Amino acid sequence: MRISQSSFAVRRQQLMAQMSPGSVAVIPSAKEIARNRDVEYPFRQDSGFYYLTGFNEPDALLLLIPDRNEGQVVMFCRDRDPEMEIWNGYRAGPEGVCNQYGMDQAYAVAEIDERVPQLLQGCDRLYYSIGTDQVLDEKVRDWLNSIRKQARMGAVAPGEIVMLDHLLHEMRLFKAEDEVEVMREAGRISAEAHVRAMQQCKPGLTEYQLEAEITHHFAMNGCRQPAYSSIVGGGDNACVLHYTENWDVLKQGDLVLIDAGCELDYYAGDITRTFPVSGKFSVEQKAVYELVLEAQRACIEAIRPGVPWIRIHDLSVEVLTKGLVKLGLLKGDVEGLIETGAYKAFYMHRIGHWLGMDVHDVGDYKVDGDWRPLQAGMVMTVEPGIYISPQNELVDEKWRGIGIRIEDDILVTEEGCENLSAAVPTAVADIEALMAN
Repeated sequence: MRISQSSFAVRRQQLMAQMSPGSVAVIPSAKEIARNRDVEYPFRQDSGFYYLTGFNEPDALLLLIPDRNEGQVVMFCRDRDPEMEIWNGYRAGPEGVCNQYGMDQAYAVAEIDERVPQLLQGCDRLYYSIGTDQVLDEKVRDWLNSIRKQARMGAVAPGEIVMLDHLLHEMRLFKAEDEVEVMREAGRISAEAHVRAMQQCKPGLTEYQLEAEITHHFAMNGCRQPAYSSIVGGGDNACVLHYTENWDVLKQGDLVLIDAGCELDYYAGDITRTFPVSGKFSVEQKAVYELVLEAQRACIEAIRPGVPWIRIHDLSVEVLTKGLVKLGLLKGDVEGLIETGAYKAFYMHRIGHWLGMDVHDVGDYKVDGDWRPLQAGMVMTVEPGIYISPQNELVDEKWRGIGIRIEDDILVTEEGCENLSAAVPTAVADIEALMAN
């Protein structure tokens, strides 16, 4: 399942339609990053660049020039090199970029310093996300200076630089139907991996062995990489929000929190489930778990177009704070506890985040200073949690070390919402039955 080249072309046209007359946009690819000595980390293309091109090679540069008669879409890429291709794999080259990826013109990246100033010359505005790549920032400055040096010959450099991020990020926030289909599949694969982890879990396994079950399922279903470093935290480790060491042994009587999602054609799944290592919740674990589940269900039910994003978070705070008081973990008036932030000792993060090509995806949460209302096509996570630190001496010892988060991927629809990751159970009875079988 992949996004078609026609979709990438539509995105480029949509972005250029928002650019001002006489402008040019410059969008760089990602670079290969050294891991150690002559070994690189697995290459992962920059999300914004891939969103507009579908091109998966490093050291490329995309220029969008809406008013240019000779071709509006220009790319610089690595040239074909038979000797290097023997060692490191095939390259598209400029000809392949035009034939396979729909660019109007393409040049070898070795020509970039000669040709880019020619392409920028005469443009009024440059759209460029300055500050994300220091080396490219210096190149852009040099290109502009080289044009300015030709001023007496009539050359004119762009007089204004505008951050491209807002236009591009706003486009990415709203998912088209083909993106939704990929994210549904990413949700399905991620959910199956969590089910597999529940089925395979038992005392004595290490956290990394349970992680391996998840990673194996991702890979066997066409997702070589997770969307982010998987979290597998047993016992006290579940109280560490971004725990990724995944090294400890899973113990009888403990819970294990797994936060993991696959990446499918550059789109992320993001699911968290918490379940008992031995397959049976204790009384205290069940009580806290069902409170978190109550909050999650209330938040998902409230999602629909027009509801401000912050309302979903506030609802999670209300439900969790009331429940913490009922359990005796907080004492006092609910409204006062919310106002003073007392609940943050147990629930210290927001209800969720945008989801898409990045696991914490782009898009503004506020517009003109106000929390933005949800709209159809947005995808957000809903992930309330309660984390009772093992060092929290203000609560009875029986509660300490319980860390629970439940997270699903929610698409906002015209009618309400759709849970893209619902295929992995959340109810206590369903989890215990699955593990028992």
